[in-house]
Amino acid sequence: MMNKKFTLVALAFVMVVMGALSAPTAQAQEKTKLRLMGWSGSEAENTSLNKVIADFNASQDKIEAVFEPVPDYETVLQNSLVSGDVPDVFYVPAQRFPDLVKSDALMPIGDKLENPEDFYPALVETFSDKGTFYCPPKDFSVLAIQINTEMFKAAGVEAPKTWDELRAAAEKLTTDTVAGIVYGPSFDRLGAFIYAAGGEVTNSDLTEMALNTDEAKSAFEFYSGLYLDGFARTPSDLGAGWGGEAFGKGLAAMALEGNWVVGFLADQYPDLKYETIELPAGPTGKQGSLAFTVCYGIGKKAKNPEASLTLLNYLVGAEGMKTWTDGTGVLPSRMSVAAEFVKTFPDREVYLKSAEFARGWRFVSGFSKVEDKANEQLALLFADQVTVEDAISDIEKVGNAVLKGE
Repeated sequence: MMNKKFTLVALAFVMVVMGALSAPTAQAQEKTKLRLMGWSGSEAENTSLNKVIADFNASQDKIEAVFEPVPDYETVLQNSLVSGDVPDVFYVPAQRFPDLVKSDALMPIGDKLENPEDFYPALVETFSDKGTFYCPPKDFSVLAIQINTEMFKAAGVEAPKTWDELRAAAEKLTTDTVAGIVYGPSFDRLGAFIYAAGGEVTNSDLTEMALNTDEAKSAFEFYSGLYLDGFARTPSDLGAGWGGEAFGKGLAAMALEGNWVVGFLADQYPDLKYETIELPAGPTGKQGSLAFTVCYGIGKKAKNPEASLTLLNYLVGAEGMKTWTDGTGVLPSRMSVAAEFVKTFPDREVYLKSAEFARGWRFVSGFSKVEDKANEQLALLFADQVTVEDAISDIEKVGNAVLKGE
């Protein structure tokens, strides 16, 4: 009898324990699972993003998110869109944004974001179409000029603030073994000079090229002229893979790079003495720079739109963004985070200030053909094989066809 009673009590105890153990599992199963798809970055980037996700999950009772970095991101994203198995939140590079809007694959969520006015205007413009803000920028990079302070001091040269001063500095700093400045025949560098000259790449509604103006021509002439006169050199001229490497090796007194160069120089060339300055003003006193960015997108046919929006507001909210930028050093896309960011990363302040006059580098679907043609023509300009007028004519011919959707 005692054995039977003991057995019943033991059985009841086991059932209670099993019930207690199963309760959290059932609760966890009730959570909405979200997938954030992107590409794998540096170790610091992966660690920081996973921390942001972990913090978000800890703040939620009914949502649980996971970051899924994938190789060959563009292909995986395209396959996901075609198959309908679209991740809840996914990276959208600026150059891909027009394609996704055109194919009606993105949900416009700008008006559902918390404090959207806090994002840098150039970044909002990058991810807007016909006045609709589609997706929030997760961070950004912007162009500036890096100067070797030891070379400048030795040559008695001040940091340039105008194009004339930039040319004079490059000329004085050029030697048999050092280029005054290093940059490539790249449209996504020349563009900053076009805007500083008061020119435009296209008209405002992106239906026609606008390079055939005195302002844009002056930018082409200045940019290629420095090279043709021997005061600028390309990275390959200097035996380097890119401008940051040439600058780090002391092969150029100045470089035209974005904030991505900061970590590289600190890691590879820790003894290099340099400063970063804003791009010099053009002939009219106007400054120009280019901003490169990526947004967090939600699919038009999202399975969990409300939960995805909750995740997204955390990712680009003050808390999530601070964790992300503190861990990586990338520039915050929210202006309200900038002041605290600069306290941690004072060497990035110039880049953030440049965001105030930078333009987003984003046009229409298929514009990569125009950039390829422009890069080709810039290389020919550097080789003194075409005139500025002929180069612009060829670029506009391709550009107008792309803008018309031909």
